[in-house]
Amino acid sequence: MSIKNDRAAWLQADPGNCSSIPRALARVYRLILLGAPGVGKGTQGKRLCQGLGTCHLSTGDVFRAAKCRAAGERSPALTFALIFMRHGELVPDDTVINLVRERERCLRCHGGFLLDGFPRTVSQADALARLLDQNKVKLDAVINYELPLDQLVSRLSGRRTCAVCKAVFHASTLPPRVENVCDHCGGNLIQREDDRPEAIQVRMQAYEQSTRPLMDYYQQRGLLVNIPAAGTPDETYQATLVQLQSRTTATN
Repeated sequence: MSIKNDRAAWLQADPGNCSSIPRALARVYRLILLGAPGVGKGTQGKRLCQGLGTCHLSTGDVFRAAKCRAAGERSPALTFALIFMRHGELVPDDTVINLVRERERCLRCHGGFLLDGFPRTVSQADALARLLDQNKVKLDAVINYELPLDQLVSRLSGRRTCAVCKAVFHASTLPPRVENVCDHCGGNLIQREDDRPEAIQVRMQAYEQSTRPLMDYYQQRGLLVNIPAAGTPDETYQATLVQLQSRTTATN
């Protein structure tokens, strides 16, 4: 039977034991993951966590889990964050920082961590730096996956989503057995409005504008590692491992 790390401590801010699976690791990594929509960040995050033994700490997962919890089970930071989310507004930096602070013991995880979705701003990055310093934890690298805009548009515009079960396919790289019909439930496959080329262009511009200051912040601190993501998922993963290993060698 396989052992699954359900990340309960991160999702629930539970004061109990960390849900990370104890294992002997030759090297513990503490990383931040960046990458535009469609670049394959989610796939690489899963591979890195499995390969390096790190715990996946996604703020997006926390917000999604919070929606399913009773009001009395939510922390003050989560309750405040959900108010903004229900109005379609960005969650303020202070609220996101408080949410992470409620889970700061996860930053001391014995298997390391992979932060996904946080920080998103320079203000959040400064707060994280202080929090890590208080916990005597050092950040190893900020991995930024890169892909030319035309390739991002191709990846996202080819995506098709089942209108019923929400399964995702791709017109060229992961087509359904029957055109426009979901393999899993037989529902119709549709192209989401935000996956249309003109919408993708706007999304990418917004991402670049919001993330560039954060990338510059980590570049100045010698932590940013840019990884080309044009190859296969395995090629991108191997390139990431090579870069991490070279940083480890250089600091020893």
